[in-house]
This record gives sequence, structure tokens and C-alpha cells, in this order.
Amino acid sequence: MNEQKFTIDDAPFNRFHFRIAGLTFGSSFCDGYSLGIIAMALTVFGPQMNMNSLWTGLIGSSALIGLFAGSLILGRLSDRVGRQKIFLVNFLLITVATILQFFVSSPEELFILRLLIGFGLGGDYAVGTTLLAEFSPKKYRSSLLASINVVWTLGYVASNFVGHYLGQVGSDSWRWMLVSAAIPAIVVLILRIGTPESPRWLVSMGRVEEARKIVKKHLGSNVEMGETTTGTENQKTLGFRGLFSKRLRKRLAFGGIFKLTLVIPYFAIYTFLPSILSTMGFEQNFFADTMLNLFLLVGAIIGLWLLAKFSRRGFTIGAFTILTVSLFSLSFIHNGSQFLMLVAFLIFTFFMSAASNLTLVYPAELFPTEIRGSGIGMVTAISRIGSAIGTFLLPVSLSSFGLSASMAGMAAILLVGLIVSIAWAPETKNLSLHEASDPLLETENSPKGTEISLNEKIT
Repeated sequence: MNEQKFTIDDAPFNRFHFRIAGLTFGSSFCDGYSLGIIAMALTVFGPQMNMNSLWTGLIGSSALIGLFAGSLILGRLSDRVGRQKIFLVNFLLITVATILQFFVSSPEELFILRLLIGFGLGGDYAVGTTLLAEFSPKKYRSSLLASINVVWTLGYVASNFVGHYLGQVGSDSWRWMLVSAAIPAIVVLILRIGTPESPRWLVSMGRVEEARKIVKKHLGSNVEMGETTTGTENQKTLGFRGLFSKRLRKRLAFGGIFKLTLVIPYFAIYTFLPSILSTMGFEQNFFADTMLNLFLLVGAIIGLWLLAKFSRRGFTIGAFTILTVSLFSLSFIHNGSQFLMLVAFLIFTFFMSAASNLTLVYPAELFPTEIRGSGIGMVTAISRIGSAIGTFLLPVSLSSFGLSASMAGMAAILLVGLIVSIAWAPETKNLSLHEASDPLLETENSPKGTEISLNEKIT
């Protein structure tokens, strides 16, 4: 009796898939925890160091600035040297920089370390999601990638609870808050030792036999590559030139703007959540903070169901619509009932968390294997530099213009995302990774199933 054969795209889910997903999730947990804990630590660190709103904004956005550089540089590097090396080394940087936060004595030192942490995490956004997407079967790809956001949210929520209780240990509580992020980072670093290279990347570099051996070893003896077209020398060195080609730049523009307009309000608002709640009149209100964190977590989890239920395009447009309306509503009722403000904020929180699942799924499906790391890195870089600017400006905006105008500004950003999504959002659901990432098959002029090489696409 012949053994049933599978390709990577339709292989049964096994322990190795679970391991790769767990290692990527670990990075996401660390990122969410790191962002959340700095918000808690700043409430203690800021007054001790007599920091003004400028330094508060700089430190709050420092990891995001690092994310911009890390995703751009390390994402491109992963297309040249492979995913596996960066997947391991960048977490060594994250772990060391996280531990060193315990010993800082000035805002400048903390700013530099947060930049380094962000640099490593930025590389992991580009490389981790790329590696997970390239190993995942089609049936499970979107749910696995979207789950990264669920784990990110879990890390963020966990940091709020840890920060709340560590805040009671004394004047050095902020040190313990920041260094607590080293615990999950060390665990992830150790578990990543021995991670194999992406077989899809190996094939794109002409190393087909190595790819086949990895597939057989980790995915099963009955699993074949299914994708054995190797890249030309030009394909291997395309880098950012390929992203800005006539045929790919629309996808790059959509990916960058889509993610940018979602993460600017997300990072800005939740980095300074305690200050915003205080401005809304919830002074030292643990109940409001807990409710918002709960809605973040529940929204991320239900977002997995929404992602499976609706098309990528439909989910994106619907989410942007609700987010825009809810945040505009919050700006209008700022001086009204606290209950109505909380309801509007909870609706915004729920759908922002649910929609954030898309930010991990869409980018991995937009670009071909040869430049997937560069593509995800560029999209992440665009979003993170925007979110860094937004996070830096929010405390300045709150102090200068107030909550109502600040929330209206954030809602206007979401409106831009809605318009761009209506115009450009592609539908990639239920496609293989190769099909989803290749919108440039000339279906009208070519026979069905005939592929156009990346080299042809950019010329």
C-alpha cells in the first residue's frame, strides 16, 4: 500500500509545527510584555528622574524606533543569509539588553537599551513570522500567524498585572518591573537553539537537497517540497528594489499603510493607558484598567474566529469602520458620562485587538519567498516608525490639546486606513502561500497554472 504524499502546504500538523509556532509566540509575548511594562515602569521612573513630557515620549517610543531599524535591517539580512541565524542571534541581544535595564541610572541609558531591545524584536517580527509562514500548512497558516497577536496581547496584559503588584515593592520597583521581562526572554533564547533553516528559503537559493532533508526530518518522510523552482542570481539579490518594482509596490503600499494606521493608535494609546484613564477621570481605577485588559485579550481570541469566518478584505474593512466610529465617539463624549466613555473605549479596545490579528497574517501573504523577509521587514518598519512618532507625540498632544482632540486625531488616522483598505486590500484567504504571495500571475494572458518568475515581474 502506497504511503500518502503531502506538500508543505497540505502537510498534517505535527509536533514540529507546534514548536516553531511556540518559539515565534515566545517572541510576541516578550514584545507585548516589554511594551506594557515600560508604561507601568514610567509611572515610577519618570517622577524619580524628573522627566518632562519630551523624555517620557522618547522612552515610551524608544523600543518602537528600534523596531523600525531592526525589522528593516534584519528582515533584509534574512533574505541574504537565511532566517535561522537571525532567529537565534537577535534574541541574545534582546535578553542581554533586557537584563541591563536593571542597572540604568538615567533616562539616556534606558533610552539606548530600549532601542536595542526594539531592534532585536523588530528583526523577530520580520524573521519569526516569515519562518512560521514558510513552515505552516495552508489550512493552519492564518490561525497560527494570527495567534501571534493573541500571545502578544497576553504578554501585554500579564505585564500590567505584574507591574501593578511590583509597583508596591518600593522606590526601585521600576527596576524589577523592567528586568522581569528577562525571564521569558531567556526561556525563548534557550529553546531556539537547534531551529532549522526555512526550506522555502533554501529552495529560493538553489539549495534544494538541503531543503528536502529538512522537510523529511521535521515534517515527515511522506512530505515533499512541492515548490522546487530556484531563484536566479538576480532574484537572490533583489532586496528592496523588488519591493518597489511596478508590480509589487501597490502591495507594499497597502501593507505599510494598513499596518501603520492600525498600530499608531494601538501603541500610542496603550503605551500611555494609565495617563489616558486618569485624563478620563478614572484616577487609580484598577477596575477600568482590568476591564480594558480583559477586552484586549478576549478581542484577540475572538479575532481568530472572525479571521476564519470572514474574508481578509471584509474583516479588514469592517474592523476599520468600527474602530473609526468608536474613537470619534470617544472624542465627542469626553466631557460626558464616564460610563459612555468606558463603553466606547471598550468597543475600540475589543475590535482593535481583534483587527491586530490581521497585521501578522497579511504581510506574510503579500510577498514572494525571495523577498518575503524584506517585505515583512519593510511593512513592519513603516508601521513602527509611524507608531514611534505617534507614541512620542501623544503625551505632548494630551498636554497641549487635551484628550478629545488627541482621540479625534487618532480616529482620522484610522479613517485613512479604511479608505486605503477599500481601494487596495487583496483577498488572500484559502490560498497556498505561493498563490497568496503572487498576485502577479497573468491569468488573462497565460494558461492556468503557468507561473511568471519574479525576474519577469520586475522588468
